[in-house]
Amino acid sequence: MQPILKINLTTGETSDYIIPKEWERDYLGGASLAARLLYVSLRADLDPVSPEAPLLILNGPLSGTAGPAVGRFIVCGKSPATGLWAESNCGGFWGPELRFCGYDGLWITGKAERPVYLWLNDGRLEVRDAANVWGADIYAAQEIVKAEVGVPGARVLTIGPAGENGVLFAGLFCDHGRAAGRTGLGAVAGSKNLKAIAVKGTNKIPLALPDLYAPRRSEANKLLKADNVAHVTHELGTAGVADYADYLGSMPKKYYHQGAFDGVDKVSGSTMAETILTGVSACHACVIACGRVVDLGDGRRRKGPEYETVVGFGPNLLNDNLEEIVRLNELCDRLGMDTISASNTLGLAFHLFESGVIGEAEVGFPLRWGDTAAAARLLEMTVRREGIGAWLAQGSRRFAAHFGVEEEAVQVNGLEVAYHDPRGVSGMALVYATSPRGACHNKSDYFFVDWGQAEPSLGLEFFAGRAGAEKAANVARHQDWRSLCDSLVMCFFANVPVEMVAGLVNAACGYDLNVDDLLRCGERGWTLKRAINNRLGLTRANDKLPKALLEPYTDGPAAGYVPPLEEMLTAYYSARGWDPKTGRPTREKLLALGLEDVATDLWG
Repeated sequence: MQPILKINLTTGETSDYIIPKEWERDYLGGASLAARLLYVSLRADLDPVSPEAPLLILNGPLSGTAGPAVGRFIVCGKSPATGLWAESNCGGFWGPELRFCGYDGLWITGKAERPVYLWLNDGRLEVRDAANVWGADIYAAQEIVKAEVGVPGARVLTIGPAGENGVLFAGLFCDHGRAAGRTGLGAVAGSKNLKAIAVKGTNKIPLALPDLYAPRRSEANKLLKADNVAHVTHELGTAGVADYADYLGSMPKKYYHQGAFDGVDKVSGSTMAETILTGVSACHACVIACGRVVDLGDGRRRKGPEYETVVGFGPNLLNDNLEEIVRLNELCDRLGMDTISASNTLGLAFHLFESGVIGEAEVGFPLRWGDTAAAARLLEMTVRREGIGAWLAQGSRRFAAHFGVEEEAVQVNGLEVAYHDPRGVSGMALVYATSPRGACHNKSDYFFVDWGQAEPSLGLEFFAGRAGAEKAANVARHQDWRSLCDSLVMCFFANVPVEMVAGLVNAACGYDLNVDDLLRCGERGWTLKRAINNRLGLTRANDKLPKALLEPYTDGPAAGYVPPLEEMLTAYYSARGWDPKTGRPTREKLLALGLEDVATDLWG
């Protein structure tokens, strides 16, 4: 691993941080290493948008090596939306370019006196005035900064107006709409007056055994290119699963209150491919190329929406107009907001309007299901914090609580639920209830396992979609695997055998790790994040689902079913080695994972 560049925006001081060797091996990189590095500083009394709050951007040991879908990086800190552990994963080209600069991460604290952006050219850092960039949308900001630095090939990570104005689901964006969207870390950057970070490097990424890594990388990419899931994702994008998700009852509609919607086929990935798709985009050296490029007839190159965005601005709002979904996606991106939390919170507003909790007096205009013009107005009001937008900007939990109906918000621990309904795929009930960052589908995309799409080398059993407690240990193992992926940092679509991943890690790092060692690294990171959240106030009572997900649908494929969450949680705590009364990892589990200092903090 290379050093991490520490930057204090208040004082202007910088220094190189050398990662302890034992932490490199125990955590590998990415989100797990970030949790280890930030463990001491993430206190309950730390304001996430204070100058003292950290914003830590990390790569993994495979990032930028042209391995199987490893052109990614992680942004971590304390979430202003949840008050808990925050991490967000991003693709594109920015992460590898940072490694080419000779650094594996940036550790940013403090607050600049005025808006600034950072320009890191190989090992030379400049803090530049961003007065003429502040207020620009994410696409415009990238072009302005690129023009100012004047170096071909420079990559820019930026926030939009949402991050500047403290929207609690603001993200950081780079390249063709690639987003570190979840948990509100864009608002953390905005609170530091940090508009953007430009990077350009010419160094080679260090590999312990380059002659061994090259053929293993080539073999993995060849296998990935032939993988059926990768092929479908390339042809149809992530929205290619929309029809199947709908068929199995795992796609929510009408803000999680309706199980069927006739318009799903009009907004699916296959319809996109047949109508408006004009090309694809890929992250650094990725052989899958899942990104969509679309044309709405005006000749403009636009980003096509992914599955979550399609559902969020489509069936979630009872909208079956694919072109309007594209426009709402682009608006959300330009403003710099996470499309999952934004569309979820908008869905809540429509739901509360229909229920009579809010009306035109509060909103200023009617909210009728399917009205995309009203949705666009709400997004603009949210970023400006205008009228009801001031409450929308605080996320669904605070928005609903303001009107006295917090139980109506479909969120867990302050993070809005994604669009994989546990009433259709029961494993997601545990995933949402126990994810370290709130209701997150990417701390384990277990819906793929429930669909029968698990990598066999993981040793996972297959259980029916409506199975309960018997799949708890399975879910835990899959979470450990995804925790490992977030350490490497490797895309979840890199569907290659775990043994092959071990071979890549060993060649890159000079280790001799087997599959069990890797999964133990994943478990160590997962457990440490849980301990961080315990110290921040999370207890057993936080492991729950919102009211809507515990009420059965009356229509659609998932009608009449609700996952047995309490039974599943009991089995899950047992599988994890967590105390069922407090929800904390037991002292024995922490010691077994080498977390002696954490055991002392949690248990005395």
